[in-house]
Formats: sequence, C-alpha cells, structure tokens
Amino acid sequence: MAFKTFKTKREAISLSQLGEGIAAARKVVGGVIVPRNSGLRRTESKRNLIEEISKSGGNW
Repeated sequence: MAFKTFKTKREAISLSQLGEGIAAARKVVGGVIVPRNSGLRRTESKRNLIEEISKSGGNW
C-alpha cells in the first residue's frame, strides 16, 4: 500500500476491471480525435530532435 494513512471510501479495482470500464466508456463516446500541435512555434532543438526520431523510424 502506498499510503498507510490514506483512507478511501471506494474499493480497489483490478487492472482488468479498469480496462473494461475504459473500453465501455470509449464504446459510448466513440472515437475521439485529438488535434495535434501544428508545430509552428517549435525551437530549433525540438525540430532537430523530431527529425532524429523520424530518421530512426519513430513517429513523433
């Protein structure tokens, strides 16, 4: 237990129960499209980092 003095009113849930709850919520809401940052105000170092990530096959 992380906090020995913390008293919660809810029962702990397992990771599988958490996953089921998230899946159910996503099913109700549907696909949520989060817009990506356009990247117009990135610093030179950030642009270089993203370029190196892309070269190595990563997707920033």
